[in-house]
Amino acid sequence: MKKGCGVLLLVFVLGFLVSCNNNVGSGCPNGEVIEWVDALMINDVKYQHHFPDSTDEQSLLSIEKGEELGKVTFMMNEHACSDHKMENGDAAYLPKGTSIYEVKGYPSTFIVVADDKVYVVDENKKAKTAGELYPLDGLAKHIHIESTEDGSRLHTFSDKSKEQFIQAWYRIGLDDPYGLHLTGKFEGERVFLEIELNNGVSFRQLYWMDSNTFHNGAIGDDEIKKVIVSELEKMEEN
Repeated sequence: MKKGCGVLLLVFVLGFLVSCNNNVGSGCPNGEVIEWVDALMINDVKYQHHFPDSTDEQSLLSIEKGEELGKVTFMMNEHACSDHKMENGDAAYLPKGTSIYEVKGYPSTFIVVADDKVYVVDENKKAKTAGELYPLDGLAKHIHIESTEDGSRLHTFSDKSKEQFIQAWYRIGLDDPYGLHLTGKFEGERVFLEIELNNGVSFRQLYWMDSNTFHNGAIGDDEIKKVIVSELEKMEEN
């Protein structure tokens, strides 16, 4: 993301897919040029690819394709403006005709694979709880605390804390992220949590301590906060 777009790293928090505009380009208002989040939509679920793509990271992944879910029917990059509303078959950067597959062993509403890249769910309006949006039970290998400066791993939850977190995760409900943003829930001390799945795929959850809120709209309970605070204290002791 270019300098000047840093604030818009929170765009995915709000579920929007617009980014920085420059005064060059054609076909869109003001000649805007869009830097899209790497996203796709299939079967009414929006997904994002937002974890490292380095050779080292990819070599650790163990991905087995399942059934084909559909194909990309529209590439938004260079073909859509910032007011574009995603529809099934849309993808930010994948060419038209790219196949989208299930990942064996994982719900297709959680992760999919296309063009050898794994996309993690970002929005599923049918999900009513955090556990329905991100079904972690039996699928999460580790939970890490990351640096808020460079995203590096600083600490790994104990197995006991991981299980306590996941159990609580299935209890907590989801609210509208945009509404939470407007009411100041995404302010204050921030924690970067990395969820590492059994197949090596990982994705980040932003958590705000003051409001006990996650960027996907999940509202934590006392147990969730207790586990996170406990692991932060362990990290500081080391």
